[in-house]
Amino acid sequence: MNIADGYKELQQLIGYDFSDTALLKRALSHSSYANEKKRSGHEDYERTEFLGDAVLELCVSEFLYNEKKSMDEGSMTKLRASLVCEPTLSYCAKTGFDLGKFILLGKGEDVSGGRERDSIVSDVFEAIVGAIYLDGGLECARKFIHRFVLTDYEQKIEFIDSKTILQEYAQERGMTLEYELVEELGPSHDRDYVMLAMLGDDISEKGVAKSKKAAQQRAAYAILKRLQR
Repeated sequence: MNIADGYKELQQLIGYDFSDTALLKRALSHSSYANEKKRSGHEDYERTEFLGDAVLELCVSEFLYNEKKSMDEGSMTKLRASLVCEPTLSYCAKTGFDLGKFILLGKGEDVSGGRERDSIVSDVFEAIVGAIYLDGGLECARKFIHRFVLTDYEQKIEFIDSKTILQEYAQERGMTLEYELVEELGPSHDRDYVMLAMLGDDISEKGVAKSKKAAQQRAAYAILKRLQR
């Protein structure tokens, strides 16, 4: 896929067409890519991410203020932190529109797995928020945030916190909870890890991801979903 086609596909997926596609290009550009293109004066996403972070916090705060009328300030602050944290934003971006494949990375960063790294994906997500705000204003940014962050947010938080929730479940019932690496798939620069979560003696589920921690999380979430049936 060439870059221009990638821009078109991404705009279709997020439901927003940029008047100024240069804003989108900047939002997708990691510093490693910008450094490779420095002779052309190419900018990375960091300044746009800074703006997007502020817009994101405002829109999430506004949503919680309006929707959680009985929630106190401390509880709203804690919930907001869970919604705008790195793992949650990365999860929203990956599951919502597979953001990783559109990020512009330098060759070294790309080979080392940067497209799947939560820190990079979440940063680019915030940069896209900032770019939409610059291009279309606050209402357009708000719609994007509501669609990809605030829709089904309780389920998203449960997924992100699945290991902690399952650990508390096990402790309350005196059950053991263990994780075991059962398989590694793919070449060293693009490896998938298969982790097995084992709750007690007879409940187990597998999770697959680009890191062992993320695979554990997926396995824990699979057990939680099984327990809820």
